[in-house]
Amino acid sequence: MKINIDPRKSVQENASEYYTKAKKIKKKIEGLEKEIERSKKEIEKEKKKKPKEKIEKVRKEKKWFESFHWCYSSKGRLIIGGKSASQNDVIFKKYTEDSDLFFHADITGGSVVILKDGVNASKEEREEAAQFAASYSRAWKLSYATIDVYCLKKDQLSKHVQGAYVGKGGIAMEGKREWFRSTPLGLRIGIGNDGIEIISQNSNRVLKNEKELVPGKIKKEKVASKLSELFKIHMDEIIHLLPPGEIAIK
Repeated sequence: MKINIDPRKSVQENASEYYTKAKKIKKKIEGLEKEIERSKKEIEKEKKKKPKEKIEKVRKEKKWFESFHWCYSSKGRLIIGGKSASQNDVIFKKYTEDSDLFFHADITGGSVVILKDGVNASKEEREEAAQFAASYSRAWKLSYATIDVYCLKKDQLSKHVQGAYVGKGGIAMEGKREWFRSTPLGLRIGIGNDGIEIISQNSNRVLKNEKELVPGKIKKEKVASKLSELFKIHMDEIIHLLPPGEIAIK
């Protein structure tokens, strides 16, 4: 080992200087060893932590009705509703059959809701479809607790009235309506047989991990994020199912 001696200093002064340097180096080594030990402990701590579960978007082949609002009644009948005026027209023109029932909340702005094979449905199923129509109407955005809903048969509906064509999303109606007075707004969301699903609040069907949704004060995106964490499903799979306006989770 090479040692540099300062000839201008005495032997004792040179020795003292090297002793001081040695002390400083020893202190740095001790500090480095402590830092290495602390880093090892942090690494072990991180290893023991449960890894955060990754939520991935599920890619599955969608059924024809999944582009609309939809659910199944308690007895398995399909209920569909339009998300826009254009979809309301498509549902009426393309997917409404003679045996179906048409539902709409008694308010301007809302889904055209069809209960498939509705003429043979039970009173309970018709009430489920009425609540579905109430929940996907402008009444939700206005934070109504209840609203009247009516239903008619297909032969009571038309896109023409007195020789004129009814505009986009509109449907002409005639004859006696069946009324569902003071229908409460409410839905339930959970895991069904084919993944995430929404049903009417008054349905006797049960979904896994289900939550009740009613008009509230929480923005749709925030609700979708919370439900995404709960169901371990990407929020894109949830947000399009939710009703218009702000929501409360019960």
